[in-house]
Amino acid sequence: MLLACEFFIKELAKYIEAYLIETKAHWLRLHFAHVYQESFKSNILQELQKWSNDIVVKYPNKIFDSEDFTLLHENALVSLVGRDDLQMEEIMIWNYIIKWGIAQNPDLPTDSKDWTNENFLSLKTTLQNCLPLIRYFQISGDDIYDHVHPYKKILEKTLWKDVKMRLISPNKPVSSKILPSRIILTKKLPTRTTEPFSTVINEIHAAEIASWIDKRADKYSTENNPYEFKLLLRGSKDGFTRETFWNLCDKQTNVIVVMKVKGTDEILGGYNPIGWEKPNLGTTLKWCNDSFIFSLKMVLSKLRF
Repeated sequence: MLLACEFFIKELAKYIEAYLIETKAHWLRLHFAHVYQESFKSNILQELQKWSNDIVVKYPNKIFDSEDFTLLHENALVSLVGRDDLQMEEIMIWNYIIKWGIAQNPDLPTDSKDWTNENFLSLKTTLQNCLPLIRYFQISGDDIYDHVHPYKKILEKTLWKDVKMRLISPNKPVSSKILPSRIILTKKLPTRTTEPFSTVINEIHAAEIASWIDKRADKYSTENNPYEFKLLLRGSKDGFTRETFWNLCDKQTNVIVVMKVKGTDEILGGYNPIGWEKPNLGTTLKWCNDSFIFSLKMVLSKLRF
């Protein structure tokens, strides 16, 4: 697809783009960071850019917390910051664009207190397409002072004056354009069933495994775990035969396998996001960087007496 773009074969690139979105969405998600970066190297892949941005605005950490964030193309960053439905606090968006802008100017002194007017001008020029998209009037006074004030020289004088005045007199009109607040969605957790989903792991284990799946430094709790675990196969009930496994698990994705080591309190398991397919003559190997194996100890829920 990228080769097609390079030689401006627009029709072919569009065809491959549509094919990937319609039939290979799972593969695109598995390689999301790379796909996202590459899609913005050309203006031809606009549908793929939109498809990717629709995911990022809901899960911004996929890009903003990635190691390659500062390598993001400017048009990608602008397209995200301009979205009204970007699910981030405004001050966090500001901090990230400052981080990105500084990374594009490696000669800037480490401490902004040591910057010259030319240094601020360099950053302002780099961020000229991002700065107008920040919702300054939705940022708290404390955050304005702590995070925006140190870089006030990259803002237009009229805008900075209006931001300060709005903090002092919220009802006074300002001449600067006030962008609408971002539409922050209320995340609805899946409805939980009362029947235990497993006799091997409990809700505490499930929350910990979910944290590993999302690569979170801080663990989910049983209250904010965004995933619902559904039982596909229970060996003690359905049997341990190969036929049973393929009948119940063939082509299932995002699969977790757990087993308890007899005579111990240890639990072994693994996570496979791409699932398994019953082998046949046309079966090919699949690669995945997001699968993992794990070991758990039995954790008992707190009981009230």
